[in-house]
Amino acid sequence: SVSAELKELDPNNRLLARGPRFRTEAEVLRDIALSASGLLTKQIGGPSVFPPVPESVIKYNYVVPDYWYPAEDENRYRRSLYMFRKRSMPDPVLTSFDAPNADESCAGRVRTNTPLSALASLNETIFVEASQTLAQRILKEGGNSNEERANYGYLLTTGRPANTFESREIANFVKSQNDRLADGWLDIRKIAFKDSDTIPELPEGVTPKDVAAWTIASRVLLNLDETLTKN
Repeated sequence: SVSAELKELDPNNRLLARGPRFRTEAEVLRDIALSASGLLTKQIGGPSVFPPVPESVIKYNYVVPDYWYPAEDENRYRRSLYMFRKRSMPDPVLTSFDAPNADESCAGRVRTNTPLSALASLNETIFVEASQTLAQRILKEGGNSNEERANYGYLLTTGRPANTFESREIANFVKSQNDRLADGWLDIRKIAFKDSDTIPELPEGVTPKDVAAWTIASRVLLNLDETLTKN
């Protein structure tokens, strides 16, 4: 399906103006979350790093690796290209998005759509940390109103501004989450910050509750079909 405008600009698709629509590859999807949040380490080359994985994955591995120490500095957020992967211990995040293991050559990846994918992009460590940092970035750079911030969040995650309906929906969602947080049902610090004992410097007028509400909203933005899909 091609618009008349694109057909006129690129009739033979030499500029790749159109193509099939599908979810991005596992490694790219992880890098999208890190890039949108501002966490992505842009260094080219150098040693690979151990990514964070659930303790159960290491503990119940065929051979328990005693050298698996996930990076805690900026190397933690290197491109997926630089992640160590163990043949008998496929990375659970990448595997959830159809990355092949190293048991055999892979001529073409399968594409699936399962609940595990949504659970990974909502709850896995690297995506949670990306949503926390994206929230702080939106509050720092996105303007003073929730509508302006919603628009900036859309720019960072989808590459386009939000329309009126989307801005209003995100703003209403943030307000509802602020109400939930104010009622005390959720731990504000654990939601908002990687280290709940250490609060980073926040913009003037911004509270940890604001960060927590926008962290929840950022999880939504990072999980939009448009964010995760090659269009």
